[in-house]
Amino acid sequence: MSDIIQLLPDHVANQIAAGEVVQRPASVVKELIENSIDAGATSITLLLKDAGKTLIQVIDDGKGMSPTDARLSFERHATSKIKEAQDLFNLNTKGFRGEALASIAAIAHVELKTKQEDDELGTQIKIEGSEIASQEVISTAKGTSIAVKNLFFNIPARRNFLKSDAIETRHIIDEFQRVALAHPSISFLLHHNNNEVYHLKKSNLRKRIVAIFGTKMNEKLVPINEQTDIITVNGFVAKPEFAKKKRGEQFFFVNNRFIKSSYLNHAVVNAFEGLLESGSHPSYFLYLEVPPNTIDINIHPTKTEIKFDNEKALYAILRATVKHSLGQYNVAPVLDFDRDATLDTPYDYSKKSGSSIPPITVDPTFNPFKTETTNYDEPTITNSSSKNTSTHSYQSNFKKDTGSWEALYTNIDTVEPIQQEQLFESQQENETGKTFQIQKKYLLSSIKSGVVLIHQSLAHQRVLYEEFLENITVKEASSQQLLFPVNISFSSSDIEMIYSIKSDLESAGFMFDEFTKESVVIAGIPTSITESQITFILEQLLDDIKLEVPDTSFSHFDIMAKSFAKSLAIKTGTSLSLKEQENLVNNLFSCKEPNISPFGKSTFKTLALSEIDTIFNK
Repeated sequence: MSDIIQLLPDHVANQIAAGEVVQRPASVVKELIENSIDAGATSITLLLKDAGKTLIQVIDDGKGMSPTDARLSFERHATSKIKEAQDLFNLNTKGFRGEALASIAAIAHVELKTKQEDDELGTQIKIEGSEIASQEVISTAKGTSIAVKNLFFNIPARRNFLKSDAIETRHIIDEFQRVALAHPSISFLLHHNNNEVYHLKKSNLRKRIVAIFGTKMNEKLVPINEQTDIITVNGFVAKPEFAKKKRGEQFFFVNNRFIKSSYLNHAVVNAFEGLLESGSHPSYFLYLEVPPNTIDINIHPTKTEIKFDNEKALYAILRATVKHSLGQYNVAPVLDFDRDATLDTPYDYSKKSGSSIPPITVDPTFNPFKTETTNYDEPTITNSSSKNTSTHSYQSNFKKDTGSWEALYTNIDTVEPIQQEQLFESQQENETGKTFQIQKKYLLSSIKSGVVLIHQSLAHQRVLYEEFLENITVKEASSQQLLFPVNISFSSSDIEMIYSIKSDLESAGFMFDEFTKESVVIAGIPTSITESQITFILEQLLDDIKLEVPDTSFSHFDIMAKSFAKSLAIKTGTSLSLKEQENLVNNLFSCKEPNISPFGKSTFKTLALSEIDTIFNK
């Protein structure tokens, strides 16, 4: 047999590597910004067009590259960060593999401009799909500018897998925030489609957090500061009352590198034990400094996972540190056995000797049952066939003082007891017997062939989803003008996302007055929601977009209908009247697809009479 193993061409190997390094535009943003930080930049600008699909450009004022380094930087495994394997365990830079630029150049059009401070002229290199199109000398400013255009131009399948612009923008902003939070001493500027999203000036950590998440974040922060032999912990946690139902503001940084760690997250949540509602997640921004030789970063392509030498010790220190800060700043309740000064004896009374017992006066002639001059007839209860007549008879005959409490109960035996059969018949007359609510979660409805068990919350989601979708897409959405416009605060990234889907929201019935960097003014809302629900619905919608609820083939109309339905649907634990139960059942089976909720879960289960018989005949 002939030999069948062969070396892959460089351009194929680069595209394979790009599959791990470059998953979406946000991956490119992360790699380029981290290169700028490693180059010693003090100012970094990020320019985007069409959520990075058309253009991602990073401009920095770092040390730049020589013409030789500029050319070599696009080769695989070419790096200035490490020289030998041992350097992997003493890393002080963001990058170290030397794969990023080679991978990016394999799947996009790249234009590099760079110049070192002492050089008079710089270098410009243009690359298209790993092929160098040109290299020339140009006049440019100190530092480096890399423009990545037409991402995945030669891999259309990967480009088709990208999500909508709003979702890809959200991922880019997430990466941008993580790097900006890790380096408050560097100024950052972010423009998307010529709109300024962030302008972060050089500052301290607290100001950087407030600049990213809005001025209201300042009052929520509790400082964290602890130094031990194996770890130094700094940063902030948010007060328990500001915990959110959704994740999103949990940040761990190890040696100024953003990481994800469910283990350390559990330590922080454990420190909030007894202070959070069930299902709530605390916000935190925690910076851990550990010796580089005690961690291993090279275990995941995105470098967001780290292995620690002494995880258990870090867990205990982190939990104790957060718990201590919550108590130190009077956020957590503590037992105080010190004397309460407000309970001391007043100064004027401190020198008084003894005290007399206050006299007690008793009126021995007082009698609450004493007969007054006004007389009342003795009360009687007549067993009248008419409820109104019985009540009237009771009130008109109650005209005589009893003289004692026992008289109130005279003639009580004249009331005939209600028979159990009458009560059962009365209930049968008032109820149809078709629908029953079980544990405030399910509805049981009888049908000809048996019974149907309905999940009330999922069923209502389906009903509302189809109503919203029809109102948005088929009918002209109706709005209600607010008497006083509502001003709602969001982070800059959330404002950018709301603005990107503004036209879709207006089609759904929202009316906007003004957009600022930290708030949005709403003048009108859909008739199907109330003013008190606006903030909750928009936050839920943003969370759903972040979690990539919609498929790529759907517009934001679908995600809005899903999000609105989930926000406004009847929740488990809600008691429904008989009329509400019947309406929900009727509306569900009037839907086009009553079998499943908008999120693919079954809304009901039918049990035939034969199945029920089988249960009892076993």
